[in-house]
Amino acid sequence: MSQDSSRKYSSKIVDGTAQAPSRSMLRAVGFGDEDFKRPQVGIASTWSMVTPCNMHINDLAEEVGKGVDSAGAKSVIYNTITISDGISMGTEGMKYSLVSREVIADSIEAVSACMGHDGIIAIGGCDKNMPGCLMGLARLNRPSIFVYGGTILPGENHTDIVSVFEAVGGHATGDIPITELTKIEKTAIPGPGSCGGMYTANTMASAIEALGMSLPNSSAQNAVSDSKKQDCINAGIAIKHLLDNDIKPSDIMTKKAFENAITLIITLGGSTNAVLHLIAMADAVGVEVTLDDFVRIGERTPVISDLRPSGKYLMSELIEIGGIQPLMKRLLEAGLLHGDCLTVTGNTMAENLANVADYPHGQDIILPLDKPIKKDSHLVILSGNLAPEGAVSKITGKEGLSFTGTAKVYDSEEQAFEAIINGNVVANDVVVIRYEGPKGGPGMREMLSPTSAIMGKGLGDDVALITDGRFSGGSRGFVVGHVTPEAYEGGPIALVKNGDAITINAETREMTLDISDEEMRARKQSWQKPAPRYTRGLLAKYAKTVSSASTGAVTDKP
Repeated sequence: MSQDSSRKYSSKIVDGTAQAPSRSMLRAVGFGDEDFKRPQVGIASTWSMVTPCNMHINDLAEEVGKGVDSAGAKSVIYNTITISDGISMGTEGMKYSLVSREVIADSIEAVSACMGHDGIIAIGGCDKNMPGCLMGLARLNRPSIFVYGGTILPGENHTDIVSVFEAVGGHATGDIPITELTKIEKTAIPGPGSCGGMYTANTMASAIEALGMSLPNSSAQNAVSDSKKQDCINAGIAIKHLLDNDIKPSDIMTKKAFENAITLIITLGGSTNAVLHLIAMADAVGVEVTLDDFVRIGERTPVISDLRPSGKYLMSELIEIGGIQPLMKRLLEAGLLHGDCLTVTGNTMAENLANVADYPHGQDIILPLDKPIKKDSHLVILSGNLAPEGAVSKITGKEGLSFTGTAKVYDSEEQAFEAIINGNVVANDVVVIRYEGPKGGPGMREMLSPTSAIMGKGLGDDVALITDGRFSGGSRGFVVGHVTPEAYEGGPIALVKNGDAITINAETREMTLDISDEEMRARKQSWQKPAPRYTRGLLAKYAKTVSSASTGAVTDKP
């Protein structure tokens, strides 16, 4: 049997008389004589019926397999897990959300390394499985492509999952009757696909396309569409070129490529989770991306997309006018993207964009670069005495650029949510939710329930919220997350008391607890580290190995 360079891994599994047992087992799953001479491509499917985001992905995996096989390689579909943020939000189960990113990366690495796959195509459709897929591909560093599962269509009356969360807050105030809440609940999610705004899923899909790890337009297709099926077939065909030319993630996921991804997600008004995930993805491929990169790039990059949660349009509407490719071409022409970055097409970013047409005249989803929603980044990296190692805020300017208020302190998300719903949080409060960081939670839960309750109660302009946890891409308002050091590590957020004055200033990029240095030291001396919430199992293991949010909350740092 031949041992060409595109079979450097599978040949060790299937070549030679000693590997007859391996071949025998593979024959049982459909291999024929000719298949052993072909490069093997593992297709990592994140299908499951636990969430609409991924319920269709096995169908897409089959389409990818058709493309792989037609190009002369051999497809091997396997599964990895997914969880649902939207379903587990506000519960103890949500602590497993960020943890699942590591499980997914570990499982893709384990399966494809064990089975000798020469290339890998991963298909993701939800917040954590996309960066998890990329981290697994980066660790393996074999020819790879990512395929996005696609976005969901709008619900009735232009609703989506965030509409349901905010309706809960509206019902608590008496503004929305139970009948209307029930109707929104039943009609907001019409079928397969990722949450419809520029929330974390669509943010990460767009970032991965800008990174060069998915085919052009993969991020801007509806989950249920002929274009998405064709994207899958095309990815299967494209992997053969990467195999033949030994083009690996490390050739594509360079520092300049990550700068392209950061630039794009800023212009789109993307999720704060992109900060955490892009740092982690870069770490997996051996590239250093830090909070300072988001500051540097954010100073020259405007927000120009009127997309939810801060805007009014959904991803499906951006798809109708051309997706993100015309936006990327505008950025390239303005000198804001690196056009020489290699992509999974085998061409550079500039070559991919050469024949892309601009958006149709009259559309108002993507604004001109010189007439932005915000002249610089909405992803504001804060420091100051309350976040000496950094924090991440999402401030579009619609909320104002600074907020000073009085601390209302809660040691868990549940405590804060109950206080908001019951009316104990009022105008000029700064809600502090702590012990929800990577180690303290553990798991760094997203705070969509509290932020949506604040919006639903009509307090969006009058209340700020800070946490060592995270925010959903659907969160909006004056919110600050990823506060480091986290409370469990004795960071200053652990020392805040009810009634303390807190100032958040997006222009100076500082978050300040208005107490003296002496008082801060005295509080630190009297602080005691709480007992871990979990002592066995996955969450306990995660808490022992996870790094700070400011370094991506990864679990395999040396």
